Amino acid sequence: MTVFYPNGQPFKATPRSVNNNSDSDVVYGHRGMTLEEDLNVTNRYYLEVDQAVIYKKPTPIQIVKVDYPKRSAAKITEAYFRKASTTDYNGVYRGKYIDFEAKETTHAQYIPLKNFHAHQVEHMKKIKHHGGIGFIIVKFSQTGETFLLDADYLAYYWSEAKRGGRKSIPKQLFLEKGHAIPQNYLPRIDYLRVVNKVYF
Repeated sequence: MTVFYPNGQPFKATPRSVNNNSDSDVVYGHRGMTLEEDLNVTNRYYLEVDQAVIYKKPTPIQIVKVDYPKRSAAKITEAYFRKASTTDYNGVYRGKYIDFEAKETTHAQYIPLKNFHAHQVEHMKKIKHHGGIGFIIVKFSQTGETFLLDADYLAYYWSEAKRGGRKSIPKQLFLEKGHAIPQNYLPRIDYLRVVNKVYF
């Protein structure tokens, strides 16, 4: 099946690799789990112990072509991502709306702003404006460190880049203004422990 982005470019899946020297921005190191997979397991745990209700947002797809090799079976052969999604995750915790984006980077000292999109930044600004909790979770794959950083810092660096400033968020900012997220067996990426400290 061929799936296309809203701009007409075909979607190309990145093969899994445990090689930390990959040129890709996403690295599947350590336990072979991506940050997204770890967060999905974490969110299932939060739901099972009735701690929070947080889900990964599905990406809407428009089906274009379907083949019917036989009456009882249908095969999708072409589809498009219907529109750009907002952020990766949203839900409710302790009566507050939570919305966040999760990214991995292979760069040791920064994450490129090109990993984010303008509509995501604007969306998180609106969430914060209306009293919700908005942040990014970034994993530095070379060291395995994972940080939570308030969305206001993303918005600031995004604005600075538009004015000709640097095109990345330095790791130093995560060390100074962000919060390291503890990693355990369950929950794997215990970001709500950080949310408790920062927002409550």
